[in-house]
Amino acid sequence: MTDIYAPEEDSFLLSSALKKQIPEFLEKNPCMKFFEIGSGSGIQLKTALNAGVIKENILSCDINPDAVKHCKKLGFRCIKSDLFQNINGEFDIIVFNPPYLPEDEQEPETSKLATTGGKQGGEIINRFLKQAKSHLKKEGAIFLVASSLTKGIDFNGYKKRIVSKKKLFFEELYLYLLSIT
Repeated sequence: MTDIYAPEEDSFLLSSALKKQIPEFLEKNPCMKFFEIGSGSGIQLKTALNAGVIKENILSCDINPDAVKHCKKLGFRCIKSDLFQNINGEFDIIVFNPPYLPEDEQEPETSKLATTGGKQGGEIINRFLKQAKSHLKKEGAIFLVASSLTKGIDFNGYKKRIVSKKKLFFEELYLYLLSIT
């Protein structure tokens, strides 16, 4: 059985920002659609619901079938999918706390799925950014977590700003707010 990614500093950084940002989006669009890739424990799904997003407008996916089952048990719609592979439609907010660390030969295989974003760390993020453009509504936004250790991210075609960050012992976490340029 695969472990479900438990909330860590990156999850809490994202959740804290969403609590502040979602109400602003809801003012403009009370029926906004929220989508999370990599739902893990479901922390961001709960955050979206508690911030006022209509439950039927919350969708998530995860590559880990155990995470999918877990989020379904919590009452959320969750699909097994590698990024947008099995996803249709457009969303007002897309959230992704990806595996963003560079490959580490010492890391156990069991945790690599949740932490390693490729040789440089940004490879999965780049796949996500290419695919996300066709799933983000015109006025929509992406909330994306990355690290100071993540290299090689290609933000081409996106306007970005850091909305939150957290300094840790060995790295700094960044939460980007992205929109299509």
